[in-house]
Amino acid sequence: METAYQKKNVVWDWLTTVDHKKIAILYLIGGTLFFLKAGVMAVLMRIQLMYPEQSFLSGQTYNELLTMHGTIMLFLAVTPLIFAFMNYIVPLQIGARDVAFPFVNALGFWIFFFGGLLLSLSWFLGGAPDAGWFAYTPLSTREYGSSGMDFYVLGLQVSGLGTLISGINFIVTIINMRAPGMTMMRLPLFCWTTLIVSILIVFAFTPLAAGLAMLMLDRLFGAQFFQVDAGGNVILWQHIFWVFGHPEVYILVLPAFGIISEVVPAFSRKRLFGYTTMVFAVLLIAFLGFMVWVHHMFTVGLGPIANSVFALSSMAIAVPTGIKIFNWLFTMWGGKITFTTAMLCASSFVPTFVLGGITGVMVAMAPVDHLYHDTYFVVAHFHYIFIGGIILGLLAGLFYWYPKMFGHMLNETLGKLMFWLMYIGFHVTFFVQHILGIIGMPRRYFTYMDGEGMNTYNFISTMGTFLMTAAIIVLIINIVYSALKGERVQSGDPWGARTLEWSVPSPVPEYNFAQVPQVRALDPWFYEKVHGDGRMKAAAPLDSIHMPNASFLPFIIAFGLFWWGLGMTMLTMEQPWLPPYIVIGAGVVLTFGAMIVRSVKEDHGHHIPKQTVEAIQQQSR
Repeated sequence: METAYQKKNVVWDWLTTVDHKKIAILYLIGGTLFFLKAGVMAVLMRIQLMYPEQSFLSGQTYNELLTMHGTIMLFLAVTPLIFAFMNYIVPLQIGARDVAFPFVNALGFWIFFFGGLLLSLSWFLGGAPDAGWFAYTPLSTREYGSSGMDFYVLGLQVSGLGTLISGINFIVTIINMRAPGMTMMRLPLFCWTTLIVSILIVFAFTPLAAGLAMLMLDRLFGAQFFQVDAGGNVILWQHIFWVFGHPEVYILVLPAFGIISEVVPAFSRKRLFGYTTMVFAVLLIAFLGFMVWVHHMFTVGLGPIANSVFALSSMAIAVPTGIKIFNWLFTMWGGKITFTTAMLCASSFVPTFVLGGITGVMVAMAPVDHLYHDTYFVVAHFHYIFIGGIILGLLAGLFYWYPKMFGHMLNETLGKLMFWLMYIGFHVTFFVQHILGIIGMPRRYFTYMDGEGMNTYNFISTMGTFLMTAAIIVLIINIVYSALKGERVQSGDPWGARTLEWSVPSPVPEYNFAQVPQVRALDPWFYEKVHGDGRMKAAAPLDSIHMPNASFLPFIIAFGLFWWGLGMTMLTMEQPWLPPYIVIGAGVVLTFGAMIVRSVKEDHGHHIPKQTVEAIQQQSR
């Protein structure tokens, strides 16, 4: 028996969906496309640095690639990939039928996507941004920065708005929509990290939005926030950016912590060791994350007192992080470990992230940071956190939750080949960059001189990049092969897992749970398999289910913001292809017109009849 949403045109269905599972897949697709784009940029930069005094790229092109690589990876690749898992898994883990605000959830995706598209248009409309992904002033001001910086400012403002409203949505969802019995101290660790990260997003993206607005006013309307000759202060931008920038690291890495905390117990056949201490460690990391931004500014000249205070707070984060590391190790200790691809990624995450953390403590020492700052040592440290931590966590989550999301398994042989290519390639690429930094190679330079002892290490680093590229190609082949010939999931729980998302069929029905579950313990699905009859107890009788209607308005609002932002960038173009204020006006009309329609049009959703629910449940057994 088909439900109404299955009868739609496929394209129209995906453009108008408010189903959190389909939005998750949209985030997964969008984030993957941006990830591949940023990855190609990284390969091009490493080819340029493969030999000394190369002319493969010009200095300007290298600056543009460097800026876009960092910006895309942080804002448009890893963030949406994390949001993909949050969207799909969190409502299932808390026993909810959807997120709190389905319309806002769809709006958040489309705003993110069109913001990324606006930023990417810079390549075709005067050149990409070139002041670095951190956009330091005065390099990013109108006097020095190219017109591409206008796309940086407006694109990130639009995209960041989508991330911000999505964060608010997750906070409300986790606080208000948990199933009966799902107390806060029964939340899976992935839900805890999602909640904390969503709070971080609200508090971190707000100063970023303010800083981008100030930079926009400087560039487009002649304001003087960062104009030194007019009384402005360029250091102010660094404070604003890093008040956002360091919590952003934890916005990206804490969900990876949550994924590892789900994968390790599942494949160790043990409950997570020290659940309560893990929760409080996450809370402490999030709190301290706002207390350390100045360690990015030790060489600015803020003085010994400020440097000492922020050095101590930076090193203090090692304590709750160490708690999590030991808890993962104790979870594996004595367990019956199954080294699937997901578990390989999760277990290798631990030593890799520890190495990144050790170098983090090193750069947290202000006197030593004067040696490391703006060298490749910092590049190596950052990528050990970013790739060795976050990307390995995301890959573990991909292989773990893929059968739940798509109804079939990824090929394990190809998966393990991908892992070893990625893991070896990563260490080959970035470990030697520590040595390059100690030798004195500056970061962000597009070339270097021969005879300075850097040739061999740069060549090795580039070879590692090729290995990582091969790993991504193998992953793509795996996804395509598994879609065509992969093992179809015969049950909702192919891993013998512990949490609530594995209690529902694969693929998951539109309504998630035919009956809202009654949670009786931490790891509720495992509890019912051991102490119950292998099924979740129902908190309410089977009845018709209320679901939200699909809507095209989120797409229109986001499309309007895109045109609005594009019109703003045209204000400084020498020969805009349309009068800027016409483009701005069209964007304003689209955006506010769709918002007015949403406000005045009543939409009470629809009900899936009880008979339809029963038929779907019968088919899934």
